[in-house]
Amino acid sequence: MTRISVDRAVCAGHGMCESLAPEIFELRDDLTVDVNAELAAAAPLDLLNTVVASCPMGAIHLTT
Repeated sequence: MTRISVDRAVCAGHGMCESLAPEIFELRDDLTVDVNAELAAAAPLDLLNTVVASCPMGAIHLTT
């Protein structure tokens, strides 16, 4: 099972994750990110790897 998580202590709310996968990530008004774990688990691995690599803060982590 694929699991994606966001380290909220590191996340700065840039929103790259939401722009790449808006169905999985939602940037809230307080600049925290919510993750739809169910959709993330079903998402293509290449998309999730792109999101992880695109995070400017390195706050997103993928576990397979």
